[in-house]
Amino acid sequence: MLVQKYKDMLAGKSVIRELSEFATARGQEIGYENVFDYSLGNPSVPVPQAFTDEMIHMLANRETNELHGYSPSLGITSVREAVAASLEKRFGLPYRKEHIFMASGAAGALAHAFRLVTEPGDEILTFAPHFPEYGPYVNLTGAVLKVVPPDTESFQIHFGKFQEMLTEKVMAVLVNTPNNPSGVAYSAATLQRLADLLRQKSAEYGHAIYLISDEPYREIIFGGVDAPCVSAFYDDTIMCYSFSKSLSIPGERIGYVAVNPRCRDAETMVNMCGQISRGTGHNCPPSIIQFAVAKVLDKTADLSVYETNMEILYKELVDLGFTCVKPGGTFYIFPKALEEDAKAFCRKALAYDLVLVPGDTFGAPGYFRMAYCIATEKVERSLKALRRFVEETYR
Repeated sequence: MLVQKYKDMLAGKSVIRELSEFATARGQEIGYENVFDYSLGNPSVPVPQAFTDEMIHMLANRETNELHGYSPSLGITSVREAVAASLEKRFGLPYRKEHIFMASGAAGALAHAFRLVTEPGDEILTFAPHFPEYGPYVNLTGAVLKVVPPDTESFQIHFGKFQEMLTEKVMAVLVNTPNNPSGVAYSAATLQRLADLLRQKSAEYGHAIYLISDEPYREIIFGGVDAPCVSAFYDDTIMCYSFSKSLSIPGERIGYVAVNPRCRDAETMVNMCGQISRGTGHNCPPSIIQFAVAKVLDKTADLSVYETNMEILYKELVDLGFTCVKPGGTFYIFPKALEEDAKAFCRKALAYDLVLVPGDTFGAPGYFRMAYCIATEKVERSLKALRRFVEETYR
């Protein structure tokens, strides 16, 4: 007998993926260069040459069993040491290999983090707008995801609503900064207030409330933006990182869990990750990719195109009358639609070959997301279609 809960999920497929599939099919009709596909957050810039060079060097010079064999359950020791040293150098926290678990991307890291600190029935809070896959990621563990409504003025945290929802059942709070879909980075003031509140409530309830920080966009920060390290504010923080965006290697599925060295039972938690892997199948990410990323921890792809694209789109959207909080990072922008129903707005945009994602799927109805990880020349060509859409449909 098939499991009903997974059958039921077939009726709620990812809106983002469905729109991406539409864009691909439409591209076969008119040429994909003529479809302004802002649906999928797939990095568009080349992998750093240093990463490619390291892969070639290893394949030519190292033993195949070393490159392609199973890694230890917690990850390759030398890689964990290199990650810890990099984090200590960057953020001033005393990370050691005992605080690092190598994972299959940020999704794999989150899968471990949720299971580290929750039992079935426990609650995890996150903040709208949020990555829609947080729902199945959390709920299929047996824990319950609850979403704090957004502060649409700034897309920082709505602390009034948050305090109402921060009950004794909450075992963890999940943040994503800079944020998908808003592009906003939480400020030092926001993180300090969050940390102070979590310390207060942890003491009041008699149990730790863990802060799980989902950080795949950490390196995509625009000039002059305040984007401090989340772990520096709160001891009981579990950092979940992916190299997918920083190195433009999402298909390699590589990241890590980094438990704050000041967190209670930090080393035990990392060892527990090895046991969680036995039950989730997220064990032993590819050895060759672990070795490769360890050699380029201080490098990124050329991420500057994302800020260029953001500035072009932000200016045009504001000029056209959209309400929009300016992104501080990522490759997303999240304007308010020109009608209350963002789903209807995005359907109408398809007639102009503009593929936009309604904000309902991110917990923020009335808004829409544009993933501008596309070539700048295509962003520029899309402006004409955007102007026509606005003028012909809303004026």
